[in-house]
Amino acid sequence: MLLALSSCSRLLGYGVLLWSIDDPSVAAGTVLPVHIRSNINGVWVVSAEDEAGGKARRFELPIWKLEFAGSRGKAEAYSEAFSEFASAYAEAVQDGLPIRAEPDNNANRNYRLKLGQVVKVIGRAKGNPAMSGDSPLPGEWLKVLTDDGQIGYCFSYRLRLFRQERGSPVAAPAAAESAEADPKLDLIFSTAWHPEVYKEMIDTKRIDLERFSASWGFFPGQDTGIVRISLPKLELSYPYSAVAPVRDRTWLFEGSRVQASLRSDTVLSVQYIDAGGAQRSAVFVALPSSAEDFIARETERRDSLFRSIFRLGPIFRSENYGTLAFTSEGGFAWTGYDILVPSIIPSASKGTGRASLRLFLSDDLATAYSGALSLSFDPAEISSPVNFLYTLEPGGLRLEYLPPSSLEGVLAQRRGPSPTVIFFSSAER
Repeated sequence: MLLALSSCSRLLGYGVLLWSIDDPSVAAGTVLPVHIRSNINGVWVVSAEDEAGGKARRFELPIWKLEFAGSRGKAEAYSEAFSEFASAYAEAVQDGLPIRAEPDNNANRNYRLKLGQVVKVIGRAKGNPAMSGDSPLPGEWLKVLTDDGQIGYCFSYRLRLFRQERGSPVAAPAAAESAEADPKLDLIFSTAWHPEVYKEMIDTKRIDLERFSASWGFFPGQDTGIVRISLPKLELSYPYSAVAPVRDRTWLFEGSRVQASLRSDTVLSVQYIDAGGAQRSAVFVALPSSAEDFIARETERRDSLFRSIFRLGPIFRSENYGTLAFTSEGGFAWTGYDILVPSIIPSASKGTGRASLRLFLSDDLATAYSGALSLSFDPAEISSPVNFLYTLEPGGLRLEYLPPSSLEGVLAQRRGPSPTVIFFSSAER
């Protein structure tokens, strides 16, 4: 599409109009001759003939409204490639919908759309899908241009897509009424919020990986318009249209049953209605580093302790309690343990299973023992592991049975009342 007359004066080159204009009436995708670029005023001077009729004339365009291509051939090629999106626009149906630097939920946010704000769709992009819990949301990443010249990527799930061949689309009235940017609300959206108990685990350096997961927390869903609360025995999600202030540092996710109060920059209180209709609340915290980092550190701690046991063996023998052998992957096989059945080892046990170093020692126990070893016996129906205090000795491995009454969560608090002690000699390799 080329509307300017070829008789215009000396040209800088050609470009493609990205956003339709009204005066003169020119559609997006039109190839326009470019005469001047003014960096001071931030405009192109172009010429075109009004599609409604009339003489060709020169006029100014904001720099962001035109893609400068150089030659006419390059401009026409760009226009052809752009034709799929020339009439494509989108309206934000969620206040605060982010435009990101890359097609990824974790990419930097360049811009926040107002409810009803219109953007120009200028392409689509491959990227990581927006997620609701473990499920990808329907939609795709679009490359968009805002009505004040910002370019980035927005997921289409919370956009209303439409086409307009003529005229310049305008924002819905609601967009003009949208609240100004709120740094504290931005903090809620930009922070990873996890259950309050995580902080206690980190502070005490006793991370229970069965209760510490990156997938549990409060997820405000800025890209998706779905606020989600995920806890070990709870999974709730609610769609919302906007986030409105209720009072200082408290916001309502409109259209949902969720209200969030920022107690401090690292503590968030969330009120919600559960599936039974009862009012509930939960507290979430910001961690000093990612949950994945703490999981990796705890996993390495356990692996390091296991390697110490494995290097001492990996096969250990006892005259009365049989042979205990470990594999490098954390498995074990124990034979000849009949004397411990069923008082310590369940009668249904097959003698094989997985070893872990999931427990922590109290200060008193830490002075006398190397650690605590948990053996989870096959079959899987045996739900509780058998736990032992252990000591690495020059000639072998000493185990001491640790009954459930000696545990407080993952903390081995005290020895058993009548401890069973087993010494295994390291077998020759």
